[in-house]
Amino acid sequence: MRFLGINAIFHDPAAALVVDGRIVAAAEEERFSRRKHGKRPLAFSAWELPEQAAAWCLSTAGLSPEDIDAVAYSYDPSLVAGRPEGDWEDLRTRYAVRAPAFLSTALPGLDPGQVTYVPHHIAHAASAGLASPWRDCAVLVCDGRGENVSHLAGVYRGGELEVLATQELPHSLGLMYEDVTEHLGFLRSCDEYKVMAMASYGTPRHLDALREVIYTTGDGGFRVEPVDWNGYAKALPKGAAWTSDHADLAAGVQARLEEVLLELVRWLHERTGERRLALAGGVALNCVANTRLLDEGPFGEVWVQPAAGDSGTALGGALHLAQAYGEPAAPMTDAALGRGFTDEELGAWLDVARVPHTRPADVAAAVAAELAADRIVAWFQGRSEYGPRALGRRSLLAHPGHARNTERLNDVKGREQFRPIAPMVLESRAGEIFGRGPVPSPYMLFVHDVRPDWAARIPAVVHVDGTARIQTISAATEPLMARVLSEFEARTGLPVVVNTSLNTAGRPMVDDPRDALECFGSSPVDVLALGPYLVRRGEVFAS
Repeated sequence: MRFLGINAIFHDPAAALVVDGRIVAAAEEERFSRRKHGKRPLAFSAWELPEQAAAWCLSTAGLSPEDIDAVAYSYDPSLVAGRPEGDWEDLRTRYAVRAPAFLSTALPGLDPGQVTYVPHHIAHAASAGLASPWRDCAVLVCDGRGENVSHLAGVYRGGELEVLATQELPHSLGLMYEDVTEHLGFLRSCDEYKVMAMASYGTPRHLDALREVIYTTGDGGFRVEPVDWNGYAKALPKGAAWTSDHADLAAGVQARLEEVLLELVRWLHERTGERRLALAGGVALNCVANTRLLDEGPFGEVWVQPAAGDSGTALGGALHLAQAYGEPAAPMTDAALGRGFTDEELGAWLDVARVPHTRPADVAAAVAAELAADRIVAWFQGRSEYGPRALGRRSLLAHPGHARNTERLNDVKGREQFRPIAPMVLESRAGEIFGRGPVPSPYMLFVHDVRPDWAARIPAVVHVDGTARIQTISAATEPLMARVLSEFEARTGLPVVVNTSLNTAGRPMVDDPRDALECFGSSPVDVLALGPYLVRRGEVFAS
């Protein structure tokens, strides 16, 4: 059977396709529309339908809307009631009620009666528990909000979910973190990772005070009382310089988030006795917290959905329906679920753009040589990633052995200099270079300590707190990137390269060849590796 999942209610509109229990395709609308997180200048833009992503999911599988057996919409308007007419939630609910009709217009031939509402946090839970490597596991969802709750704790056994606890709004760890994000001059529901990065520069001196207003309740839930953040640090206008007070606030909020999550997972473990935990929801993108849950929590294994944010509910909704129809989901083994292009298609783009290029006999060796010469390489290969992390498909690569490359890449991307860049490492070598943290770690969802004898050798990827958010590469699943790493090590002695997303500030990650050429042309990147082809800046602008 064929199930299409749709997220189109808060932000990060996305679509996913599950056929016979197997994940076939998944993509965020921003990769097509070029509107980051699906946001437009208008207030109600969060309700953007993933029209292009859904159409692509169907076309890549050779399907038409008529071929779909059911559609999962990851929000259930029946769970939101009693709001004043014209209230924001009333408007959101009325939009969701009309979503089946909107979808049938966007996808002609789709029967509105095929649309099933899947509660937001159930969809999140399915994206973790049903996509994880295990049939039985505990599951924790934590984000800003769903219809009427902000959190779900439960357990999957034999593919069936038992919900053990939820937390009603307005109490929300995700919304609390969003508030602090906005208070520190960043964009809420967008820049929370910047707060996590800033926290490493501060001291959690407000932790005792924060424990009084953010606390668990002993029944699987928690409370977040109203907080005047100005009492900790004055609000920052966007782009203003931050001070130690702001870093200390970030550090305190980050530390308290970690403590509360630890208390929640301990309660969940006591209730379930499971040794495996699957995580989803936007809070699960906090890789520092994830690592602490693995280190100090009671679960022996932790798996995090690579598209843990709202885009992942499209996948979760489709998996939930597949399970309900008696088609158990196959585990998610790769996040490369987006668009891909043949060598011929990529070459045609270069010819149409009249861009000078070469086709080396071994693109991996050629790119390794460029990196060894300290050139920045835009790397565009295979199917794009589902979720917010660049995982070696749409990446900027650089030499990790030069400390200046942190500043250099942040300048290329037009982002804040306090933000770290990440290492990509051969899985077989990760243990000797990085300490605390799981290996393999293919989705960049945990942090690892950098061993002291290696920190001086790869300074560009070492954050101020001595950690790195690594991505491990297996030759069995990523042979091309594994060859780049091996060839780079042969030239430099370092089995590590810098990996950050292929985009510039405020823009979604590059997805198609046009995006790649535009990004290359507008930013100081030295080389573009577009499939098997190399484009060198000096040759382009000399022609």
